[in-house]
Amino acid sequence: MEIIGYTLSIFIGITLGLIGAGGSILTVPVLVYLFHIHPTLATSYSLFIVGSTSLIGSFIKTKEKCVNFRATLYFGISSVIVVLLVRKVLLVHIPEVILEINHYQLTKSTLTMISFATLMLGSSWSMIKNRKIQPTPQHPVKQQTIKMIAWGIGIGLVTGFLGAGGGFLIIPALVILLHMPIRIAIGTSLSIITINSLIGFLGDIDHITIDWTFLLKLLTITTLGVGIGNHLQKKIQTDHLKPIFGWFIFIVGIYILMKELF
Repeated sequence: MEIIGYTLSIFIGITLGLIGAGGSILTVPVLVYLFHIHPTLATSYSLFIVGSTSLIGSFIKTKEKCVNFRATLYFGISSVIVVLLVRKVLLVHIPEVILEINHYQLTKSTLTMISFATLMLGSSWSMIKNRKIQPTPQHPVKQQTIKMIAWGIGIGLVTGFLGAGGGFLIIPALVILLHMPIRIAIGTSLSIITINSLIGFLGDIDHITIDWTFLLKLLTITTLGVGIGNHLQKKIQTDHLKPIFGWFIFIVGIYILMKELF
C-alpha cells in the first residue's frame, strides 16, 4: 500500500504544478488510507506537504512573473487568521466522540473524513463541468475588498479544518474578482496556499509528534511532481485534463463516504 501512496504523492505534485489546484485534496486520504496515519495528524502533515510543495511551485511561478503579490496579501491576511484560529482554538476543543446514538459513535476522525469527502465531491463537480471562468464586471474597490476578505475566510476554514490548500476556491476568486489571467491566478493560488498551509502547520507543531523522516521523504516526491507538472503545463492544454482528474476525485470521495458511513 505504501508504494501506491508514494506513487499518488507524485501525482499530487504533478496536479499542483499543472493546474494549481486539486492535488492537495488527495493528500489527507493518501496519508490516512495508504500510510495509516490518524486523520487529525494527517491534516497537520498535509499542511506541511502542501505548503512546502506549493512554496516550490510559487517560487517557479515568481521567476516566470506569474504571481500577483497584492492579491496574495489581500487573500492571505484574512485566510491565515482563520487558519490559525481553527488549528489553535477550535480543533483542539472538539472531543474525540462527538455524538453517540445507540451503538453508533460519530468520532472526530470520522467527521474529518466525511467532511473531506464532501469537499472532494464539490471540488470534483467544478472540475468535471470545466466551464471557462468568466470575470465579473468591475466593482468599486471597497466592494472587491469585502468579497476578497469573505473568500479568504472560506479558504481559511477549508485549510484550517481539513489541511487542504483550497486552490479550487482560490483560482475562480482571483479570476472573477480581480480579472486575473489564468496563468497568473495559478501562480498566485500557489503563493496563497503556501502561506496558509505553512503557518497552519507551525501552529500545530507544539502539540503533535512529527515523523520528520517520513514527512521529508514524501515532500521530496511531491516536489518532484510539481517540477514535472510545471514543465507539462507549458506543453499541453490543461483544460482537457480537469474533467478526467475531476472524475478521479469524485470516485475517491464516494469511496471515503462509503467507507466511513458503512
